[in-house]
Amino acid sequence: MTDQFEEKTIHRETIYNGKIIDVVVDDVLVPNGKMAKRELVFHHGGVGILAITKEEKMILVKQFRKPLEKSILEIPTGKIEKDEMDPLGTAKRELEEETTYQAGSIEEIAKFVPSPGFSNELLYLYEARDLVKVENPLPQDEDEFLELMEVSLEEAKAKVASGEICDAKTMYAILYWEMKSK
Repeated sequence: MTDQFEEKTIHRETIYNGKIIDVVVDDVLVPNGKMAKRELVFHHGGVGILAITKEEKMILVKQFRKPLEKSILEIPTGKIEKDEMDPLGTAKRELEEETTYQAGSIEEIAKFVPSPGFSNELLYLYEARDLVKVENPLPQDEDEFLELMEVSLEEAKAKVASGEICDAKTMYAILYWEMKSK
């Protein structure tokens, strides 16, 4: 079955091949027969973890995000490496690296495309519970500087309302947590 809105790629120019992303510009034929340009970012995907403590608090990570030129609060997050095939394994690794916890139970909540207008990144969102502190955790990345915080659902919602939490994956996780709590 064909998609009536499909855009046929006529030519692709690779702009950049990086460690995390690849950037291309496609010349495409759109359904009305005209040509258009599409700037695309290809990404190996990522994971986000809604980590809930036994006290029913969410673990947030504060870190500097260069594209925004400021520090923001997020759920623990990480990229799927080029050679990783298991997003669940990535989630377990990132949870331990960023929070020093392992999860007794971890389940996929959803997978979604955060920015489909220009990127193919697929983000897997997990819920981690029954957290246990690890004595000798996996080390953080050398270029990663984090501060951990634990907040209740009400505190998390207030941080969304104030703009302190501004990224979609964390908002999605908070919404899921709220819906599940009812």
